[in-house]
Amino acid sequence: MRNSIAYFCSTTYLLTMKFPFTLPENKQFDVVGFGTNAVDFLIQVPNYPAYASKIELSDYTRAAGGEVATTMVGLRRLDLKTAYVGRFGDDREGDFGLQTLRDAGVDITFAEQIAGAKTQIAFIVIDEQTGERTVIWHRDKLLAYEESAAPLDAAPLGRILHFTTHDARACQQMAQRAKATGAVISSDVDNLFEGISELLPHIDILICSAEFPEKLVGIRDRRDSLREIKSRFGCRLVGMTLGAEGSLLFCENEFVETAGFRVPGGCRDTTGAGDAFRVGLLYGLIRGETVENSAQMANAVAALKCRALGARTALPGVTELREIIKNQRSQDL
Repeated sequence: MRNSIAYFCSTTYLLTMKFPFTLPENKQFDVVGFGTNAVDFLIQVPNYPAYASKIELSDYTRAAGGEVATTMVGLRRLDLKTAYVGRFGDDREGDFGLQTLRDAGVDITFAEQIAGAKTQIAFIVIDEQTGERTVIWHRDKLLAYEESAAPLDAAPLGRILHFTTHDARACQQMAQRAKATGAVISSDVDNLFEGISELLPHIDILICSAEFPEKLVGIRDRRDSLREIKSRFGCRLVGMTLGAEGSLLFCENEFVETAGFRVPGGCRDTTGAGDAFRVGLLYGLIRGETVENSAQMANAVAALKCRALGARTALPGVTELREIIKNQRSQDL
């Protein structure tokens, strides 16, 4: 497989930095995802409405989302074996969300529906002109995992354990169990949650939103904030997504700054773009690519995702990913 995607590489990169860890072999799954799922109600408007105003919507739809569930679907579309571990409500949205994972080929052995709980939902207002979105969400407290309820049997089944940090103490238990079997720990984080400071030292790959590092360490400068996170918590690779600008990663005391890709046909919706970025990055890691190449793949997957409404609608397969990077390489020459 490595040879089949080697030409993803752009000649503008040095292509020399390897990830600073080795993935275990002989696991049931490439990636096990633990954390959030959601059902999104996407509302497209001609322009973002002013406060206390009225505006006619252009279109609306219901689509499955949620950070971890979306990442597992994205990796499955790239032909990797994934499992989703998490909780849905026992409502119509929960039935819908679970079925979308089945349809995508994601293993849901460790997913469950909680009696009396409501599935996490989000109402997402999308500006038609830019594709940028505003998210209004709610997560039922019944969906949370207490530390003692962490589904530890699922943790060691993947080469990578990827999670959101909403239930930080349960995540810590999952990370410790997975690491004991050699798994690499990856996290999607964009906000501060109780217990996160104790969890971060267990994370190998920490990718966050551009705003999060300053919230965490109080340093505004992007590079200095990433240096401080690595110094304080020991994460082997830390980075931030920068929207259309691309991404900034810090690994092995070197920065990898990668430009964003132009969205084919124009950006329609940025919902789930960060999740899509993680899809590409983890895919590159599993396929033995360098950090530079994996960052390029990550930005490419994020751009392709933005072609259509919904977090998962336009997530690419291998052929589409290969094509967009090949075209970018041609433009760089």
